Amino acid sequence: MSSKKLLIVEDDADVRLGYRLLLTAEDYQISFAEDAALALSVARKDVPDLIILDLGLPGDDDGFAVLERLANVQELKFIPVIVISAREHCINEDRALKAGARAYMQKPWDDDALLALIRHLLA
Repeated sequence: MSSKKLLIVEDDADVRLGYRLLLTAEDYQISFAEDAALALSVARKDVPDLIILDLGLPGDDDGFAVLERLANVQELKFIPVIVISAREHCINEDRALKAGARAYMQKPWDDDALLALIRHLLA
């Protein structure tokens, strides 16, 4: 049985390690991108089954720019995206969902809730 491929777009090395430990234990294949430009490059190369996206990324583009670009690439626009952010959720959750995210979670996330959401979106 082949495992599902997940792309994690996150600039914080400690948070990436947390994702790696959690998700590889569940047999997911993980790739990482630390900024918006790399996120699109890795997504085009790997065509993941699901993307976990932070909004606060280094450089000129943030997670909203990633959502916008994903929506404009035919082979990527149907990939479910979970936005997980420490930014103010009242404002950003609605904006992220309108931009194409399938779900929004606040940092710090609950591991069991995240795994359940991933399984639901991949079903």
